Amino acid sequence: MQSAPIEGSMRRIAGRRIGRMSAFGVAILLARLIAPGEAAATGRAVVLEIDGVIGPAVADYVARELRGIEPSDSRIVILRMNTPGGLDTSMRDIIRVILSSPVPVATYVAPSGARAASAGTYICYASAIAAMAPGTNLGAATPIRLGGLPGLPDKTPEQPGGKKGQEKGSEGSGGSPTIEPPDAESRKAVNDAVAYIRSLAELHGRNADWAEQAVRTAVSLPASEALKLHVIDIVADDVPDLLRKIDGRTARVAGKSERLATAGLEVVTIAPDWRTELLAVVTNPNVAFILMMIGVYGLIFEFLNPGTVAPGLIGAISLIVALYALNMLPINYAGAGLVLLGIGLMVAEAHIGSFGVIGVGGIVAFVIGAIMMFPATAPGFGLSPFVIAAVTTVTAGFFLLLISMLLRSRLRPVVTGREALIGAHGETVAWEGEEGRVRVQGEIWRARARTQLQPATRIRVVDRDGLVLVVEPA
Repeated sequence: MQSAPIEGSMRRIAGRRIGRMSAFGVAILLARLIAPGEAAATGRAVVLEIDGVIGPAVADYVARELRGIEPSDSRIVILRMNTPGGLDTSMRDIIRVILSSPVPVATYVAPSGARAASAGTYICYASAIAAMAPGTNLGAATPIRLGGLPGLPDKTPEQPGGKKGQEKGSEGSGGSPTIEPPDAESRKAVNDAVAYIRSLAELHGRNADWAEQAVRTAVSLPASEALKLHVIDIVADDVPDLLRKIDGRTARVAGKSERLATAGLEVVTIAPDWRTELLAVVTNPNVAFILMMIGVYGLIFEFLNPGTVAPGLIGAISLIVALYALNMLPINYAGAGLVLLGIGLMVAEAHIGSFGVIGVGGIVAFVIGAIMMFPATAPGFGLSPFVIAAVTTVTAGFFLLLISMLLRSRLRPVVTGREALIGAHGETVAWEGEEGRVRVQGEIWRARARTQLQPATRIRVVDRDGLVLVVEPA
């Protein structure tokens, strides 16, 4: 009779358990559905600072940081840039790392007043997101090693028939005509740069025509016009504003389209470390040139005075560091050869003593080589005239000092050997007939004379016959 109430109680308990289990399962399912969205909103935005000339140190810094970033930890990398340009090799190294990065890279020209000129423009076009702060500009991407206004002739050359230049019908921003450089080498460099920047523009769907004009006519744009012409993607006041504006946009990352989730990311700035700072100092052409001179002088001193150790050690270290820096810099090897030839001629002058003829030739070769050694291929990578003048003055002064010491030493009386005894004074110690012994310069010598001498007589040496001195009364 009591079985029915018992069964009903068991059913109610089982129902409660099933209900609780169902609620628990629904909660787990909701957590799984919500978790990916929350995970997408977590992570960090890494900011790398590029402030100054783009060279080997900056390329090493950007490449190391981008290769060390994990997509699971960092959602985006922002290159906060302010640069007047830099070396073509360093720029291309950075672009290769950007294009292969699994993490989206945004180039942000900031703060207000900053610029992304020359190499900076190419890096902007290579990035998944190109952004600028108000009051900034970019452009002037002509290869500046071509001479003239950067890379182009100052005046349009006259062509046969009275026509000027080689002008294309198209005009860049601001109505600047496209003028082809007059020589084949310049045209080759410009056309290569045009093809490169157009390929970067097409990769991310940006304005390729303006990019070409930035190379051919060195035009520049402020942030507002760059946005209107679709040269950049965003104008943002700061990094948080940039992250808010690009949230949800689709960008091309490592060859694939990716939707960016950047809202609420933690901003982490990774400043250049000591290695980057040291590399920046070493690869400064002025520092590399001075290190090379210290290395050469140190080895010369060591060869002239074997066993002194310190000059050779310092010189070897300085020369190795200088060669490492020169390997990373664009140098003219003919100029480097003239510098070494000039040093060799000045060293030869110090040893040969050609009354300055070889030394003057060495100084001239040294100055010409120093000027030629670092061609002005990029802002910040030319050799300072002050450094050339200072090093030349020190080098010439040093070797003039050696020459003057050499001339003075030739005019001094000889203090050793046969010549040192001729004319020396002394006195007789013992004498018999025409021979005896004399004391000269604190030493006892056998001597002979044409006359009879008495002991303690002052004498003068007039000749030497082997170990016998020929003397006469003083």
